[in-house]
Amino acid sequence: MPEPLPDPLAAARLLVGELVAGRPAEWDLKGELPRELLTALGARGALCAQVPARFGGLAATSRANGEFTAYVGSLCSSLRSVMTSQGMAAWAVQRLGTREQRDTHLPRLTGGELAAVAFSEPAAGSDLSAMTTRLRVDGDTVVLDGEKKWITAAHYADLLVVFARYDDGSGEDAAAAVVVPASAPGVRVRRVADPLGCRAAGHADLTFDAVRLPASTVLGGCGQSLQLLVTAALTYGRFSVAWGCVGILRACLDAATRHASAREQFGKPLARHQLVAGHLADLFVAEQSATRASEHASDRWDSGSSDVAMAAVLAKHTAAELAAHGAARAVQVLGSAGAVDGEVVARAYRDAKLMEIIEGSNEICRLLLAQHAVTAANRRP
Repeated sequence: MPEPLPDPLAAARLLVGELVAGRPAEWDLKGELPRELLTALGARGALCAQVPARFGGLAATSRANGEFTAYVGSLCSSLRSVMTSQGMAAWAVQRLGTREQRDTHLPRLTGGELAAVAFSEPAAGSDLSAMTTRLRVDGDTVVLDGEKKWITAAHYADLLVVFARYDDGSGEDAAAAVVVPASAPGVRVRRVADPLGCRAAGHADLTFDAVRLPASTVLGGCGQSLQLLVTAALTYGRFSVAWGCVGILRACLDAATRHASAREQFGKPLARHQLVAGHLADLFVAEQSATRASEHASDRWDSGSSDVAMAAVLAKHTAAELAAHGAARAVQVLGSAGAVDGEVVARAYRDAKLMEIIEGSNEICRLLLAQHAVTAANRRP
């Protein structure tokens, strides 16, 4: 029988283990990931593993990439956040771009260049319909003006996939995604100082002042529905965040069970005290529940199901909420040992809180899930 082909994600996992082991606390305290780490992983296609092989990607399924994302998330949520941004950028190009644009941009994203995706603005967070950043057509060029706020990985990015209102002179209300070099004249990148969580993820605010670009940088070449554009990119992001939260829970469960097994109080290990055991049980249930929700969503993606967007919302909401509660339980179990800045459960506690906000806050997710439930009920005979 022929030898089985090597699993490209297995190799990527080994590479991450080698490059990351023992360093996330240092990166968290410093607030910076090494550029050489990001470019090394990017050049192996590991930051956007679902990109097809013909573009230099690893052609991973959503399920396989999800488990890889969970592994990275268990080590360093800042690095996983950069993966989420890179994957969202690549998916936006795949989903929205022309054949020529895919041929141009995807090999760059699997070849070591880094990308960020810019949605939110000072007055447009959960309500992206309030977006005011504008892209107007001027002959065979487009001009970009506006501001974006708290954009993950923008500090490291070579390319920015920017979502904006699209004005082609027709008067119609449309939107577009445009690929912008971070070095283009008129682009200003300002690092967010001392974020609560994912401190090394390179969050930055962006300003675009009359940034002139070739019309060919507009993905798809024209204006489209804002809802379509946002849903396409956010769905990938929600998958990635959900699996990243699985990783957070796995790290917390491992740290809490190890500590509770080794630490003795009142003559017996903490794990044998019922109230502490209850925390461990809740952490185990949270990890299993988040994993099952993420697996279900990835299976819907891989099967091409029509309800993939709602499955992503459900997985992201479930996993983020469980990660935030689970990280708090882990800190409680470790006590002062878990309250040291930079340590695994302290990082998890801060990082998980951000996961309840990004890619659709818990409140927005609940609204979407409620609307889905009502619609489904009304369709039943």
